[in-house]
Amino acid sequence: MSSLKDNDVGVLLINLGTPDAPEPAAVRRYLAEFLSDPRVVEISKLIWQPILRGIILRTRPAKSAEAYRQVWTDEGSPLLAISKRQAARLRERFNDAIPVGLAMRYGSPSIGDELSRMVDQGLRKILLAPLYPQYCAATTATAVDLVFSQLAEMRDQPAIRTLPPYYDDPLYIGALKASIDRQLAALDFTPERLVLSFHGMPERTRQLGDPYHDQCQTTARLLAEQIDLPVDIAFQSRFGRAKWLEPATDATLAAYPAKGVKRIAIAAPGFSADCLETLEELGIRGRETFLSAGGTHFARLDCLNDSDEGMKMLDALIRRELAGWWEAA
Repeated sequence: MSSLKDNDVGVLLINLGTPDAPEPAAVRRYLAEFLSDPRVVEISKLIWQPILRGIILRTRPAKSAEAYRQVWTDEGSPLLAISKRQAARLRERFNDAIPVGLAMRYGSPSIGDELSRMVDQGLRKILLAPLYPQYCAATTATAVDLVFSQLAEMRDQPAIRTLPPYYDDPLYIGALKASIDRQLAALDFTPERLVLSFHGMPERTRQLGDPYHDQCQTTARLLAEQIDLPVDIAFQSRFGRAKWLEPATDATLAAYPAKGVKRIAIAAPGFSADCLETLEELGIRGRETFLSAGGTHFARLDCLNDSDEGMKMLDALIRRELAGWWEAA
């Protein structure tokens, strides 16, 4: 097996980010960074910043902090805690022969700090692994943008590769199927529908050429072909007045009971780790929406997280992308 002394290759896992605490001040700092990203909000800064600073950052942090408090754990933010476990389990699977770093696009640990740490460690080849199965400019691209902006300040740059989107990869579809089948088998009821809820994006991003919507549809189709349940697709987390991708998850859940669908399970295959959007938006508010409309049984399924299925997939994807740089002895 290769040793660190002989190896100058590393992997940097990247996810979206999280506030440092479920408190309004921490949420405000996080939202200010997140919503100031021009990849996320594609509106002129002259128009957007007064709205962000004058309205949104004055009203939204308290509400969001309360939502975070409902899902916060002893380990802190669910997203960060799960991401840390993913990185740790990946190191174990590589027998510590490959350094695996973890960074968040917004908040901490920051991409700049982690990239500098890896370079200072002597790593000359770094695989960036944004943990987004479906490519979107507001997720994958902005993470890669920030890495290269950091590289622009380095005289002696490491070589960089990026993990491609894996929305239709048999490894990913197989991991989703195995995880969902395992969780469905553990339920005490049989769902009439499986809802696949992806994070929403403004419809304008699709019109501008972003492939995200099509890749979500492809994931849903490939998974539906292997799941023994009717599968519906929906998009969550609408924000602002612009038209977003449809159908909306909350509207879909509210409409089911009137159509005779009283038992459902919901999964979020676009998220690599459970977070506010899956635990609170789907697991708490989504459940309330469905049951208050007349539903009787609701199950929120976990994301791949650091499950055996998820880690086996991530291990295989990364080993494939490291080919030519590193091979297990």
